[in-house]
Amino acid sequence: MSLTDIFIRLGCATLVGLLLGLDREIRGVPAGLRTHALVGLSAAAITLSALLLHESLDADGQTRTDPLRVVQGLAQAIGFIAAGLIFVAKDQVRNVTSAANLWLTTAVGIAAGAGQYTIVLATTALGILVVTVIRLGERHLPRINNDAD
Repeated sequence: MSLTDIFIRLGCATLVGLLLGLDREIRGVPAGLRTHALVGLSAAAITLSALLLHESLDADGQTRTDPLRVVQGLAQAIGFIAAGLIFVAKDQVRNVTSAANLWLTTAVGIAAGAGQYTIVLATTALGILVVTVIRLGERHLPRINNDAD
């Protein structure tokens, strides 16, 4: 794998993290631009490292490694971080969308690290659609008063 390919994969994950974090930043949520960029970059770096280790360690035909275990580890780690973002205040759950957005950024970072650019582009486009466009549409939905229960 060339140095250019490595920088493209890591840069792609960082850029997508910035794009996905933009809505959170604009809304003043603590997990904004830098957090999302770092999550995407770190997910891509760990995935890329696992793939390169797999390639070099399995080159002799004797060693068996499983780079997919890295994806499992990343899923557990980001689940812990995302759970830390969620809290309850005044009987309302807060930051669930930010936690889900970090989860999405991790998934896109993993895809970028693996060089799966079609998945990166499609997931980013759909993620931005959900976080921004659908949020605008939610303003027009009727609200149910849960106090009546």
